[in-house]
Amino acid sequence: MKKLLALALTAVMALSLLTACGSKDDANTEDKTGDDSAQSETLSGTVSTDGSTSMEKVINSLGEAFMAANKDVKFTYNPTGSGSGIQAVSEGRCDIGLSSRALKDEEKASGLVGTVMALDGIAIVVNPENPVSDLDVDTIAKIYTGEITNWKDVGGEDAEIVLIGREGGSGTRDGFESITGTKDACQYRQELTSTGDVINTVSQNPNAIGYASLSAVGDSVKALTVGGVEATEETVKDGSYVVQRPFVLVTKEGAELSAAAQAFFDYATSAEAADIIAGAGAVAAN
Repeated sequence: MKKLLALALTAVMALSLLTACGSKDDANTEDKTGDDSAQSETLSGTVSTDGSTSMEKVINSLGEAFMAANKDVKFTYNPTGSGSGIQAVSEGRCDIGLSSRALKDEEKASGLVGTVMALDGIAIVVNPENPVSDLDVDTIAKIYTGEITNWKDVGGEDAEIVLIGREGGSGTRDGFESITGTKDACQYRQELTSTGDVINTVSQNPNAIGYASLSAVGDSVKALTVGGVEATEETVKDGSYVVQRPFVLVTKEGAELSAAAQAFFDYATSAEAADIIAGAGAVAAN
């Protein structure tokens, strides 16, 4: 009888211990869940970006997706051009600068850090009425430096070629001139301050030629093949389309980003953002 009582008492004590442990684990789980929820709810504030007009479609798409997932965060984008965006982050006037070219050595030496977010083709665009459909890099260089001045010399109509380009601080211009070897040698008729201006100008002039971010090209202009290669996500990614450049997020070394800005930076450079970047016409770097 004593043995039975002892066994029964032991069983009761064991059951009590198990119940207590279970309750403690449940409480810990609830605490952790509550903590995680609180962390997601506390992400708030403003993420300010400034720079490349070529990155407009990509950066706005990412910003909208980020705000949808973080209701208390406001994302802003100021389309000033790559040079202005780099200067803005250097002077602390924005969280993240946007550049459609790699940082120069002197910019890196000043404490700026560039992180490649995506790759973008630079489309060579003409008016849809222009019969020319393909040019190689050497011919493009000769056109922009004034060695070739008439469309008839490259298979087009007998008409003067009107050269449209970007302003001096543009990342698109820097990339185009670096790839074609025409730096400081282009004979521009017009130097415009945004990607949209280039596309609009070429769309309204049957004799114009320009260059613009592939992600911004629509039906109003015709993108030429370069050396027989069409500018697409695949050809930019595999390198067969040679007129391309990086989309870069620029930050300042030693300057700590806000929680919201850091979260956006991490998101924009993650594999999670790849589909959105591709949907905006660029190629994700990760």
